[in-house]
Amino acid sequence: MTPTSSPKRLVVAINPFARFGSSRDVGPMVAGKLRALGHEVIDLVAPTYEDLIAEARHELASKPDALIVVGGDGMVNLGTNLVAGTGVPLGLIPAGTGNDMARALGIPHEDQLAALDILIEALDRPARVIDAGYVTTSDGSQRWFGCMLSAGFDAVVNERANTLKYPRGKSRYTVALLLELLTIKPIQYKITLDGATFDTGGMLVSVGNGVSLGGGMKVTPNAKVDDGLLDILVVGPLSRLNFLRIFPKVFKGTHLTEPKVTVYRAKKIRIEADAVVAYADGERLGALPIEVEVRPGALLVFAPQ
Repeated sequence: MTPTSSPKRLVVAINPFARFGSSRDVGPMVAGKLRALGHEVIDLVAPTYEDLIAEARHELASKPDALIVVGGDGMVNLGTNLVAGTGVPLGLIPAGTGNDMARALGIPHEDQLAALDILIEALDRPARVIDAGYVTTSDGSQRWFGCMLSAGFDAVVNERANTLKYPRGKSRYTVALLLELLTIKPIQYKITLDGATFDTGGMLVSVGNGVSLGGGMKVTPNAKVDDGLLDILVVGPLSRLNFLRIFPKVFKGTHLTEPKVTVYRAKKIRIEADAVVAYADGERLGALPIEVEVRPGALLVFAPQ
């Protein structure tokens, strides 16, 4: 390790539940290596997400040089909601099951040491400027997201996966997917894109600042995190057989040529439907309707340019 040329004050927030899993040593390793390089490190290890958020907000009030989150997309979402629009850059060390934001930013998503090397190099450069999504939910609450929002079959699967105690990791999403396929049916939506409204039946509706969800499902494969637009995927009504035929293509991002698949681009989106819950970066937002808008340049990240 080469000592840094410019010591920084860094807040490192560690997923509270990582202490009990296979990634339990990643947070202390990250904090230790950053200290060894001469940085001032405030590492936060709290028993719950709520406690972690409170501690992070306290430390961020003094405007550190960065907030670094260690964990999966849930931790990235936590960090995004803490620093978006504040000018404090976000760093991430992916240590979750999906790591879709890391994928969108070109950060190694299965190699924490390689991700840490990229972070260390990036600390001595200006942070990368990217967009973020801003959501207003049906109860008036507001949240940011970095990578992906889902409000269709993908969200239904997420909802089911969160109720499963077994299996752990990516397999839980696969099991939830198979269970929901047994009863899948189209949802009737009203969608407004930059003021233009249309009604449509749909199986899958996702809003992408990044490319993927669920650990690499490339639902919006052409999305860019810094183009000032959000990509909106709508998969129209399909029989279960046709949905099963198309769905594997989503993992590869080769579904866009299908007749029932449409991708729109917009700055402001409203999604309405009955009995549908929205998720963003894998975190539950609440029931539709929701309003989504892109906030260009709202997020600073330490990632490859």
